[in-house]
Amino acid sequence: MLRLVVRRLLQLIPTLLGLSVLLFLWLNRLPGGPASAILGERATEAEVARINRVLGLDEPVYVQYWRFLKRIFELDLGTSTQTGQPVWDEFVLRFPATVELSVAAIVIAVLIGIPMGYLAARHRGGWLDVASVSGSLIGICIPVFFLALILKGILAVQLHIFPSYGRLSTGLDATNITGFATLDGLLTGELDATWDAIMHLVLPAIALATIPLAVIVRMTRASVLEVLGEDYIRTAESKGLEKRVVRGRHVLRNALLPVVTAVGLLTGSLLSGAVLTESVFSFGGIGSFIRLSIDARDYPVLVGFILFIAMVYVLINLLVDVAYSIIDPRVRVH
Repeated sequence: MLRLVVRRLLQLIPTLLGLSVLLFLWLNRLPGGPASAILGERATEAEVARINRVLGLDEPVYVQYWRFLKRIFELDLGTSTQTGQPVWDEFVLRFPATVELSVAAIVIAVLIGIPMGYLAARHRGGWLDVASVSGSLIGICIPVFFLALILKGILAVQLHIFPSYGRLSTGLDATNITGFATLDGLLTGELDATWDAIMHLVLPAIALATIPLAVIVRMTRASVLEVLGEDYIRTAESKGLEKRVVRGRHVLRNALLPVVTAVGLLTGSLLSGAVLTESVFSFGGIGSFIRLSIDARDYPVLVGFILFIAMVYVLINLLVDVAYSIIDPRVRVH
């Protein structure tokens, strides 16, 4: 297992270097250059020249790239033009909110999607299969922001079952230790704060989980149907093995491989910033911050966001490979 992890990490180094080159070239090809992008369209030539000199943009390209790469390794992603704070500090401050929301959404999608897809495949052509397929199509077609507004309008504004915005109720004195609102209450014994954070998390998590849920249902169903048609399943059944053993050890375990890949990619997309969901519920994570950064042309934040999300995808791909090797030990030898 350790050898697999080390090998995968070494294989990811060229990917990150390639991304850094593309990102560096993108920055240098901005209309008017990075200085004009930072200062705005009304910047004078003197101001642009001063920024170029301060940022070292008047030096050779290879020198600029080396400095750019060095800053990345030092986690120096620049300073946000919106807040005046280091970009890395802004991400560290907001990332726990996005993690909580994304993890809650993918847990909902997995806990409902895999059993539903499996049962739909086992009862192919039945009412459960038709309902699962139809529901997954509806889940993919409905825009996330539209569903979020519906959930917010009905369950929060009209029925007052759940809060309508934020991560914690206004005026709640909760101790902040890790930045994870649901976890801090457990660590400090403030269970009312944990419950309040969970209630704030329910609606945005449900809205964000709809598309991953639909994908997982369809992926699980297709994968289980494919495995059920394999010869080794018929052989196992003909040998008199219990249905529980056949379904768990042979069918579900082999069908999970493509589902694990889908879950990994979906988790990466959720962690990359649930922009619309966070904006509707004012959740205060990376997604809503990125939306404001795009409006304000805060390029240091956008560059840091791209690098940050690239690292997230790298780590998730590594976890997917590890999960592969656990489900199917044969993967470790490749």
